[in-house]
Amino acid sequence: MSISKEVAWLEYQETRPTWSRWFSFFRKGGPGYLQSALTLGGGTAATMLFAGAAFGYGLIWVAPVSMLLGMVIFSAVAHQTLSTGKRPFLAMQQHAGPVFAWAFAGGAVFSSIIWHFAQYSLGAVVLEDMGLAAGLNIPRWICGAIILAVAIAWTFAYGRTPRLLAWFELSLKILVWGIVGCFGLVVFQTGIRDPLALVAGFVPSLPTGTSEVSALTVVVGGLAAAVGANMLFLYPYSLLARGWGRAHRRLARFDLFAGMFLPYFLATSLMVIATANTFYYGGTEFSGMRLSPVEASKILSGSIGPVVGRLVFNLGILGMALSSIILQMICCGFVAMEVFGLKFGSPRYRLACLLPAPGVLGAVLWTDISLWVAVPTTLLCGFLLPLAYLGFVRLQRSSVYLGSDLPRGPKATAWIGAMLVAILVLVVFLGWKAVDIALPAFMGGIL
Repeated sequence: MSISKEVAWLEYQETRPTWSRWFSFFRKGGPGYLQSALTLGGGTAATMLFAGAAFGYGLIWVAPVSMLLGMVIFSAVAHQTLSTGKRPFLAMQQHAGPVFAWAFAGGAVFSSIIWHFAQYSLGAVVLEDMGLAAGLNIPRWICGAIILAVAIAWTFAYGRTPRLLAWFELSLKILVWGIVGCFGLVVFQTGIRDPLALVAGFVPSLPTGTSEVSALTVVVGGLAAAVGANMLFLYPYSLLARGWGRAHRRLARFDLFAGMFLPYFLATSLMVIATANTFYYGGTEFSGMRLSPVEASKILSGSIGPVVGRLVFNLGILGMALSSIILQMICCGFVAMEVFGLKFGSPRYRLACLLPAPGVLGAVLWTDISLWVAVPTTLLCGFLLPLAYLGFVRLQRSSVYLGSDLPRGPKATAWIGAMLVAILVLVVFLGWKAVDIALPAFMGGIL
């Protein structure tokens, strides 16, 4: 559909009843699915699986609350980008300051490159385990190479032609809902052990668990995993790549809910429920410091059978790793496009997309290097993200930048206030993580 036809379609949707319009928007979809595909990665899987095993349903609230805080910022980014049509990195340099702009770009690149290693480690491990379940012994380095080849082919399809762009977004939409479906099937097999506890789990609290790791530590992990610096950079450029403008602002707001929040909420909730049913409520003792997806799948296979418990569960985890790898590559391409003035879809842009490709070595090396790179990267990217958030707060208040689209009145005050709350929560938890968790862990590794 051409942009002119799409605008006419949007104008028609404004005349329809709310529920009919929402249904049409849901079918239409948008770049929100790219965000959920990116954030549904290894960090999310590790945090949510552990939360369910150690705390039952008690921490099921963490993921949706974390994503809601991110949506506050993303809604402002969508408003700014679609109202002005300007590229955010340049706009931030001009109207917020170079410090904020480079924090915006730098955090996206650093997080995409470093966490690429972890995604390949996760993807290779579960692919290897799926092979073993099927009677095949696939070396882990071959698993990594397979994932890399698929990721490159998928990444290079993005933006080559309008038709391929539409195919790419549809394929990721299918992948995201496929991830949700895999975990949904697992939960269907395990059932809901305590419905009242499940409902209570959506109320923020810090329950006691069966592990030495505190609930607050899991909350911090959930906050860190929900919205990353690479997501923040990817989002506005995916809007511009689609050709969206002022007429798409209502659709973009709905897409943040239906494409980013809803799949993330469902996938993370189902992961917590699945492991909670098996460990916390199912009689399988768990008191460890962590729970890998492969360990969880093997125990699930003993409870609900090898097909759903091992193959389907692992397929969902593999989809999470693959989707994150693809979007991290695209994010690096967008950053290079902005910093070096590359043309979207050009050969040099595609070469920049390969910047994180050495992360394939994580398939065999991540266990040995994770301590030395994960902790510093978490802290560096973690503190660059609030700077980028502050840059968007400054843009949200800039009359020179937004002109007549500058939000005014009580709604604008509430919007800015919510953005500042999101920043404050992020800074407080990152500070706590640096002092109480990351620094002791890093120093312990040195000493």
